[in-house]
Amino acid sequence: MARTRIKICGITRAVDVDAAIDAGADALGFVLYAKSPRALSLAGAEALVARLPPFVTPVLLFVNASPGEVHAAAQAVPQALLQFHGDETPEQCEAAGRPFLRAARMGSGFDLLDFAARFHAATALLLDAHVEGYGGGGKAFDWSLIPPSVPSPVVLSGGLNPSNVTDGVLHVRPYAVDVSSGVESAKGVKNAVLMRRFCKAVRDADQRLASL
Repeated sequence: MARTRIKICGITRAVDVDAAIDAGADALGFVLYAKSPRALSLAGAEALVARLPPFVTPVLLFVNASPGEVHAAAQAVPQALLQFHGDETPEQCEAAGRPFLRAARMGSGFDLLDFAARFHAATALLLDAHVEGYGGGGKAFDWSLIPPSVPSPVVLSGGLNPSNVTDGVLHVRPYAVDVSSGVESAKGVKNAVLMRRFCKAVRDADQRLASL
């Protein structure tokens, strides 16, 4: 049983970068969307990414950014995985020529298999709750909406926290999990204790799956 990867998103402070790494995160997300309360400038994201050790992946999150903005960010942080969280088409996501995650807004009637077929070039699909605006708003969605045979790796997101992520891993068995507000003291301010608890809960789920 492969271990579940952990992405902590919405990092805005150097101290949170260090604490997330210490907790055991595999990837850290940096939001390049001005309307987000966790938004960073490109220069700010670059400075935080510079703190990452080898084998911890930076992820740059975009919402309907222009091709120029995506290109500039990809050039500035060449090791980053890109994440598209808006209304981007497959062609727009692929235009950067870089590995990318595509967010899927899960809700009643949403056809994830069709979405996966259209975004077949995505490295993985990040499954988030369907809410007004962009992003999952810290809300969970009904995991039973996920078909049993999604052809792309799945990153489970949407309302995860240290209390429910074990159940999420056991139920969905995703490639990775993604958390933001579930490990915060305030918007954009991560809590080191909650990040450690979250990562431990994921590892506990992995151990339970390995024993099955």
